[in-house]
Amino acid sequence: MPRSKEFFRDKVVLITGASSGIGESLALECATLGAKLALAARRTDLLEALAKKIAQNGAAMPLAIECDVTRDGDCERTVAETVRQFGKLDVAIANAGFGVVGEFRKLTIADYRRQLETNLFGVLRTLYAALPEVEKARGNLAIIGSVAGWGSTPSVSPYSMSKFALRALADAITPELAPLGVKVTLISPGFIVSNIRRVDNHGVFHPGAKDNVPAWIQVSTERAARETLSAIARGRREKVISAHGRLAVTLTRFAPWVLRAMNRQTVKKGRRNAARPRSQP
Repeated sequence: MPRSKEFFRDKVVLITGASSGIGESLALECATLGAKLALAARRTDLLEALAKKIAQNGAAMPLAIECDVTRDGDCERTVAETVRQFGKLDVAIANAGFGVVGEFRKLTIADYRRQLETNLFGVLRTLYAALPEVEKARGNLAIIGSVAGWGSTPSVSPYSMSKFALRALADAITPELAPLGVKVTLISPGFIVSNIRRVDNHGVFHPGAKDNVPAWIQVSTERAARETLSAIARGRREKVISAHGRLAVTLTRFAPWVLRAMNRQTVKKGRRNAARPRSQP
């Protein structure tokens, strides 16, 4: 990644949701590229362990900051601490997020509100807090969206709504901020090897939960991080990560009836499985 190494060397990079998953891999990769890091998340124990790991590998010690993107003021405080420590902010990556899933009839308004509070308003809080400093640096804002922001599927309506909104946000603000020297990159991953599918609808992590997504279709967080940072360094408007993700986007754009048919089959299969009698233990 020669372009990325040249781009990120000595850049100050803020990453939200950095305690695990793509955020953790972004932090590790950024450190190898010579960036100065501010890592933000709710789980400070994991953040501090990650910061020590990065320092032990020979990189500069990152700044670990407790931050809940759903709380007003946390993102502003995080940016202020970053600037106080490093003197500037070049790149802000709005990565914090989780997924609320379930059938529409079984969900509530509170479920949708909880999802949007983190995945949409948490991103907005991050961008608004970071923008004044990023504008000074004529730097970069990155939004971690999802292929789910291109096409929705049964039982993930809250998550897809939040990611559709992020794509709309990115499309609107990219040309607005370009005259200010600020580049916006939307990252749309497909299935990634991460803990997001082990986090329940209330944002609680369950380490023993089963991941129902087949392993062969998942992309490693390390690869996702490298592709994300390459897209930021190149000033890409959007980067869809993984072959199956690009296929899903292509079908959504040019053959949406295929995905609609697949969605109908998914619902039918779910109903058949629900109606099937279960054997007694």
